[in-house]
Amino acid sequence: MQQNYKKFIPCIYLYQGSAVKCFEDRTVVSMNAAELAKYYSDNNADEILVFDLSNGDKEHEENLDVLKAVCAAVDIPVIGAGNVHRMEDIKKLIYAGCKKAALNYSKPGNVEITEEVSLKFGKDKIAVCIAESSEITKNRELLEEYVSDLILVQPFSKAAFTAEKAKNCLETAKLPVILCMQTASLEKILEVMAREEISGLSGEIVNENAKEIQSLKNLCAGAGIAVNTFEAAISWAELKKNSDGMVPVVVQDYKTDEVLMVAYMNEEAYENTLKTGKMTYFSRSRSELWLKGETSGHFQYVQSLTADCDLDTILARVSQVGAACHTGNYSCFFHKIMERECDRKENPLKVFEDVLGVIKDRKVNPKEGSYTNYLFDKGVDKILKKLGEEATEIVIAAKNPNPNEIKYEISDFLYHMMVLMVEKGVSWEEITTELANR
Repeated sequence: MQQNYKKFIPCIYLYQGSAVKCFEDRTVVSMNAAELAKYYSDNNADEILVFDLSNGDKEHEENLDVLKAVCAAVDIPVIGAGNVHRMEDIKKLIYAGCKKAALNYSKPGNVEITEEVSLKFGKDKIAVCIAESSEITKNRELLEEYVSDLILVQPFSKAAFTAEKAKNCLETAKLPVILCMQTASLEKILEVMAREEISGLSGEIVNENAKEIQSLKNLCAGAGIAVNTFEAAISWAELKKNSDGMVPVVVQDYKTDEVLMVAYMNEEAYENTLKTGKMTYFSRSRSELWLKGETSGHFQYVQSLTADCDLDTILARVSQVGAACHTGNYSCFFHKIMERECDRKENPLKVFEDVLGVIKDRKVNPKEGSYTNYLFDKGVDKILKKLGEEATEIVIAAKNPNPNEIKYEISDFLYHMMVLMVEKGVSWEEITTELANR
């Protein structure tokens, strides 16, 4: 992966819980912003920029929930912007899962809190939306010291960007610039991306060409512009082929590690996979190139390709859409041949997910006599009371030399903690992501 590469960053404009076309046009383009974000991510976007266009506190809180779902749906960074009035709003964006939060320099109050939020959350977490060149010239020292990125939004990118004055202030701002554009020719896109001060392209121009992001990256790379493309560290010539001139590929779900299928690649399939970011194989039964998902829609988006020690097998870790198997099963491996009876050690995270799943089901489908439903019925205060009691039990058990007692008390605590997680809508993925980020 190249370092300091130029980025293609689709925009999601949130209005009343849905994704709309842009600032000026509130036509709904998707009722499910998280699915739209996943679509952008799967098509090789580098980041996603989300603008909250809500009116009023209630709508803002609803949009924050949508933003949280967007962040959970993708593995690329999300920048949150819009409806920032105080430091608490920046905190909400970051806690929702955004890698960065953007201040709006059209609002004097946002300028005033720049230093405060930068010191609180870190300069790398703070971006600034700019609409007029004067917003840069008046605040250059503040921007350089406390901000990581400038995001140029309309009307700046529509007119002022081409002006010499804007060009000069951008070049002297000494900050990476993400430019939001509405429309542009291919030549203009390449011209903009080649400019030294531009770190990324965003806005409707990227949204409308989301399917072609990888093609745009390939064109940029061909023009000598550093972009994040699928570059192979091992060439096809270096791989060892079987008697048919192909290499077997073991395909694995990149999140769960579940083995999905085994297929074969020839050189054309290998190069097409690298070019498109979608798994492509050679069908031995049909004697033709096979883009997985071309007819079913069950694409496999590449996360990584790794060769084994002998360079004669490839392990592909993918983001799988739908089922991998033509039978409709998620994995092709479902015919059990034999299984030895043993005391199998459980995957800890899977146990947590399974237990959380049962608790979620109790919330939706109450069961008579269920202790979990008793807690839900009593409300959050009762859940918190029990959680506090179990925490105290852990402290008491820790004074006992027998470690088994601690094991039991921690298990009780974790159960009640998961009830609280379901009550408050928190997932294990959010918890583990937060821990990993720390």
